[in-house]
Amino acid sequence: MLVRIHNTYRDIVAICDSELIGKLFVEDKFQLDVKESFFKGNEKTRLEVLEIMQDMAKEDATFNIIGKEATELAIEAGIITQEGIRKIQGIPFALVLL
Repeated sequence: MLVRIHNTYRDIVAICDSELIGKLFVEDKFQLDVKESFFKGNEKTRLEVLEIMQDMAKEDATFNIIGKEATELAIEAGIITQEGIRKIQGIPFALVLL
C-alpha cells in the first residue's frame, strides 16, 4: 500500500492499494481519480500502515482510503466500519473525518 501524509491545519492521510495509483474510475455521475500527486507516497507494509492509521486517528486526521486491502485494514484499525465503505466500479473507498 502507498501512504502519503499531507500536513495542513488538519493532516490528511492518503492510503491506497499500490496497483490503483494513477487510475480513474467512473460510474454514473461519479468518478474516483487516484492521482499520483495526491496518493503516491511511500510503499508501506500492512503493519506499518496499521500503525500509521492508529497513530493518525489519535491526531484527528482526515483519511482518504482506496482499495480492498486499504479499506479492510482501516476496518481492522477501527477508523471505519463496513457501512462506511462505498464502491465505484467495484473498487472500495472511504473518506473519514475523525
